[in-house]
Amino acid sequence: MRRILITLVVLLAVGVAAGLLLTAPRTLPASALAAGYHPNLANGEAMFIAGNCSACHATPGQDDRKQLAGGLKLKSPFGTFVTPNITPDAKFGIGGWSELQFVNAMKRGVDDEGQHLYPAFPYSSYSLMKTADVRDLFAYLKTLPAEARPTAPHELKFPFNIRRAVGVWKLLYFHPHDFVADPKQSAAWNRGKYLAEGPAHCAECHTPRNALGGVEEGQLYAGAPNLEAGGRFASNITPNKDGLGDWSAQDIADFLKSGTDKCFNEPEGMKDVIASTSQMSDADLAAIGAYIHALPPKPGNPKHKTC
Repeated sequence: MRRILITLVVLLAVGVAAGLLLTAPRTLPASALAAGYHPNLANGEAMFIAGNCSACHATPGQDDRKQLAGGLKLKSPFGTFVTPNITPDAKFGIGGWSELQFVNAMKRGVDDEGQHLYPAFPYSSYSLMKTADVRDLFAYLKTLPAEARPTAPHELKFPFNIRRAVGVWKLLYFHPHDFVADPKQSAAWNRGKYLAEGPAHCAECHTPRNALGGVEEGQLYAGAPNLEAGGRFASNITPNKDGLGDWSAQDIADFLKSGTDKCFNEPEGMKDVIASTSQMSDADLAAIGAYIHALPPKPGNPKHKTC
């Protein structure tokens, strides 16, 4: 009996150790930051706009989309996430972060203290971004106004308030990899895919999720019925008959520029997105239009057809 108990204790200890190892945060090494880098602030601003950073991180109740003290409350089935201060303030923002810490937050979902970030921050998409683009974004953020405003804690249910549990989520759903261009496609299509699936993180809202918040890969872009708890519906944006089947690539680009669809509607749910995409270059909008227009058509929900 004693031998059996010892064996069980050893197996339990091995299991716990293996679990801790498998769920540990994983970061990029310092060597991931290429030497000889010089920040491109114009590109950093382009990434900031494409990523629509202001929609989540701008201080609620003010119109300046470059005041990024956070505080927006995002309600979900897991509880309420509160967006953080990402201004250059050294105490309450990211002013004390190193470049590598910022890159790891964006591409590996790990904060400056080495803890998992919750995937309400869409690092699953940002992980595709070129490291140089992330570095440029960080350089640009450091030029924006610092705000000494603390971030309120998340209000999450058990067990979702245990950050180490995010490691389990990552094992299941987070598979970081850099974007690789498809040589069979045009430069515009590849640019559109990079922007849509990387910084613009379109699939994060327009794809349904399972009970654990994992994206349902088979339904990419087919519309999401529960974007927020009790909130908006993100439409099917594939070229299916209940999606964008009767839209051209130019229609998509025009909508992202103007906020008015081909039926002359102004969708309320896209208001914050359009505030950013309207500032993007015509070439980048055309590229996104080309990529979205070429997606495989998938059935969504005809009650929520865009137009």
